[in-house]
Amino acid sequence: MIRLPSTHAAITAPLVASSTRFPGIPIGRSLLDGRPFHLSPVLADAAILPSTNSIGLGGLGSGKSTTSKVRIRREILEHGHQAVVIDSFGEDSTSGEWAPLVRKLGGRVIQAGSFTLNPCSDLLPPEVREQLVRSLIVAVEPAALSPQATHALQHALNHPKATSLDGLVDALVRPEDGRWPAAKLTGWGEGAAIALSRYTEGSLRGLFDGQDATLPETDLSIVSFDFSGLDRSSPAIPALMAVVSCWAEHLWLRQSTAVHRHLVLEEAWQILLSPATAELIQRLLKNSRKAALSLDVLMHTLSDLGDGRAQDLARLCEVAHIGRLGPEEAAIVGALLSLPAWAVEKIPTLDPGQAVWKVGPDYIDIIQTVLDEDEARLTDTSTRRRQAQQATTSTDTAEANADQATVTETGVDADSDHGDKDDIPAETVVPIEQDTCEDDGDRDWEMPPNVIDHQDVLQAAREGRCNEAAQMAAIGEREDINMYGINSIQAISWLTTQAQVAELCGNPDQAARLRATVARMGKDVEWWQQTHPTGDTTTPAWHSTAPSSATPTPLPTPPRDGEEHKQPRRRTWPYIAVIVALGIAGACVWHNTEDDQQRQERQKEAAAYKGVSAVELHIDGVKAQTVAAWSKDGQSVVLSAWVNSEEKPKLVRIDSGDQTAKEETQPLKPGQISMPIQLEVKIPVKGRYQPARLQIAVGGPHWKPGSKAPHRTIEFRPDRTAIDIETGELLKQQYSRLL
Repeated sequence: MIRLPSTHAAITAPLVASSTRFPGIPIGRSLLDGRPFHLSPVLADAAILPSTNSIGLGGLGSGKSTTSKVRIRREILEHGHQAVVIDSFGEDSTSGEWAPLVRKLGGRVIQAGSFTLNPCSDLLPPEVREQLVRSLIVAVEPAALSPQATHALQHALNHPKATSLDGLVDALVRPEDGRWPAAKLTGWGEGAAIALSRYTEGSLRGLFDGQDATLPETDLSIVSFDFSGLDRSSPAIPALMAVVSCWAEHLWLRQSTAVHRHLVLEEAWQILLSPATAELIQRLLKNSRKAALSLDVLMHTLSDLGDGRAQDLARLCEVAHIGRLGPEEAAIVGALLSLPAWAVEKIPTLDPGQAVWKVGPDYIDIIQTVLDEDEARLTDTSTRRRQAQQATTSTDTAEANADQATVTETGVDADSDHGDKDDIPAETVVPIEQDTCEDDGDRDWEMPPNVIDHQDVLQAAREGRCNEAAQMAAIGEREDINMYGINSIQAISWLTTQAQVAELCGNPDQAARLRATVARMGKDVEWWQQTHPTGDTTTPAWHSTAPSSATPTPLPTPPRDGEEHKQPRRRTWPYIAVIVALGIAGACVWHNTEDDQQRQERQKEAAAYKGVSAVELHIDGVKAQTVAAWSKDGQSVVLSAWVNSEEKPKLVRIDSGDQTAKEETQPLKPGQISMPIQLEVKIPVKGRYQPARLQIAVGGPHWKPGSKAPHRTIEFRPDRTAIDIETGELLKQQYSRLL
């Protein structure tokens, strides 16, 4: 359902690709149809969302991080989820941008350098120790781990001295004989020893070379690893991220008791481009469903990753929200996420907090994230900018006050003109013409107000002026849409007024439809007529004009003898002007209505277009898979049928237009292997949206040659639907092996 003005004027919006409602936390409201938008991916049907991973994209200030913080906060408070955040961005040097929210939720912020993690500690299982050390080596020297170096590292980890990184480096430099001589082990482990020495003697000293491991708690509602104080180009970031990812995979996920967990990756491009962490994150993404984990990946755009990694990430994330991006980046993201053209065009125009959402393969909408006061305060990352603006405003105010003081001291009246009127040249003095009209007595009405009141509309309907009431309501609705927005309460209130007009004018069906529209948009049908929350009925509501004075209007003075009583003029010309303007506008609107409807239909087709349709049919005891695939240029369709030999078909035939393909099975000869039957025909079409019909006949195991085989006729459509022509049944789509 799309919220459109009731006049059908020139406001069109692309249709939401699906009317599906998802379970879970509230996130915001659709900008296409006004419906509230809820989503907790873990609560959705697995058939719609096979995985619960999400990706958030958008430029600076687009609101992607705010949306992610709001989602995590509500999942923790409402569903008891847990979260670990890798936060590498902060507004100031003291903490990352997630710190206020984490502390408010009773979590822990762990800043880089404030904790020591000994990857060789006995507190960690042996396989975790090896994985951590390997990640540290790859973070600084990606090519250091050859097969021989890996064997030397494993040999050194078993040495009694390998209880810290210092001891492990010594074990690599001076190994003892093992399966291989010590001389060979020394050469093999030299590169790994050099890489690890950067953590014991070089610029990264102090992060991992301690003797003890201070591991974070695994039962906190949220933990944030704050890397915002590190240089973005520092090798410490991929090293720390590798360690945290390993800790999350091997310790946090195994010990956490929450029903579901979230791993949030801010500035995820740094993680996904690092060899030390890319493999870990890819593994977590693929195994997230089994681990009861959702990865929430946040970054500016997918092009930072390159085509290969970006495609892998887009494939593994079933939920995506895309904030404002430039046109070029929007086109790249749209292609990778298979977004329709109307959504790609909308991305560069989005305001902060607005995003194009794609949930699963089909649902696409534009959502405005809605915050309460606490969330707005906890997720605010613009305090520095606001302080700069306030400082500028204060400076301007101080300068203005100083100028005023200077003017006062010089004895010039601030309210007076700059000089005497006589000093102005004569040719610049324009005389003001006085109004000499003496017929004012005939016009005893005031100028009409700038807005049309709901009560005036209803009064016109009660007096039987139904057309006038409907036109006035349409003008009021259009004005409020232009001023407040199409989904504002001011605009929606006119639907209720129009429902009452329809009811007063004897059209109950239209009234019911209008009230149902208001109810679907989350409003009480008569909510705008409710009294003030304080019970003060004298206070005018936002939709009403000011109340009339309590002083009674004096009675008109009777006419004197010999005078004719003059009736005051009725204020008719404003309504006549409005009706004439409506007539002119209506002619233009109806002239364009057909074009608008056709444009809307094309948008619907484009949003639903898949270019393929596949169904499984049962004919004469045989299962047959059929597929229609439209060409990219929209000039042809390939129709295919596939039947497994285990079904024991004796005949398969397909017909479409003047194209036919047929195959009859023959008895197998000794040594022959039965093969499946696969038929294919190609037919021309006039466009990419034109349906294609296929007649398929199948003779089952008991079919006799020469007899007529049972058949079915199917109409395939490019929006991934298909209909049985004889019964009108909408057939279930299959993911055929022919695709």
